[in-house]
Amino acid sequence: TSTLSPNLDKRYLSSPCSNARSAIASILWTHTFALQYTQPLKSTIASATSSFGIMSSRDRRIMKELQDLTEDKDTSGIHAALEQEGSLTALKGWFFGPGNTPYAGGKFVIHIQLPTDYPFKPPKMKFETRIWHPNVSSQTGVICLDTLNKNWSPVQTIKTALLSVRMLLENPNPSDPQDGEVARMLLDNPDSFVQMAHEWAVRHAGAPRQRNLDLTIFRSLARPTTAVDASRRLTTTRRYHGYKPVLVEQFTAMGFDLDNVVATLEFFRIDKFHENLPPSRMSDVTTRLLGEQP
Repeated sequence: TSTLSPNLDKRYLSSPCSNARSAIASILWTHTFALQYTQPLKSTIASATSSFGIMSSRDRRIMKELQDLTEDKDTSGIHAALEQEGSLTALKGWFFGPGNTPYAGGKFVIHIQLPTDYPFKPPKMKFETRIWHPNVSSQTGVICLDTLNKNWSPVQTIKTALLSVRMLLENPNPSDPQDGEVARMLLDNPDSFVQMAHEWAVRHAGAPRQRNLDLTIFRSLARPTTAVDASRRLTTTRRYHGYKPVLVEQFTAMGFDLDNVVATLEFFRIDKFHENLPPSRMSDVTTRLLGEQP
C-alpha cells in the first residue's frame, strides 16, 4: 500500500511517466508551490523515496537542502525553489538587498544551475535581476565570487552560496571585478557609483528610494587621491552644472562629451533634480546630441 496521500497516489501512480527521479521532483514541486497539500515536506520526501525506491545521492542532497531552506527562510532571508517541475537541475533563488547598501529592500533573483556532479562541483549562479556591482556583469549577470569557483567545497550548500552572494552586496571587491566599468566608477568616484547602484536597484529590483545613502563602505574602497586628482574631480563636478551625475553619466556612457550633454540638458530645460528622464525626453536629448536636430 502506498504511503502517499490519496490525491498524490491518484496523480502520480497513474501517470504515464515512469522516470522515478522526475516523479520525485514533481512531488517536491507540488509541496513547494501547491500548499493545499498539508503533509509536511519532510515526510513527503520520505514517502516518495519509499514508493519509488530509486534516488541518487545528488538528488537526495538537493531535496534535503531545499527542505532546509524552506524551513529556515524566515530566519535566513534566503529563498530557493525548483525552476521547472520535474527537474532537479535548475533552481531560482532570491533574497532582498541588505540594509545600509544602495540595494536595500530590492528583490534580487538568482538563476542556479546544478551540475550532475553536485556537490563536488559548485552550482553556477547568475543574477536575473540587473544590478550595478563591480563583481557582477551589468550585461549578463555573471558573478565573480571565489565561493562559486576555486573556494567551493562539498560541505557548502545552495544556502551558503546564496548567503555569500548577498554578502557581496555589502562588501564589493573592485580589485577583482567582473565588470571593469563598474569597478572603475567605484574606485574613482564612489559617490557616483552609489547613486547609480541605487538607481538600478530602484528600477530593476523594486527597491524603495533612499534619500540618505550610507557611503562609508564604498568611499573606503576608493583609490587614494592626490591633490591634483581632488582638484580634477572638483572641476568635473562643477561641469555638471548642478545636474545629478547619475543622469549625466547615462549619456556620457554612450560616448557623448560631458559638456555637450550638460548643454543639451540645459537646452531642453531639464529640471536638475531628475535622475532619469521619460523615454520621449531621452530620445530628444539623444537625437540632439547626435546632431540630428537643430
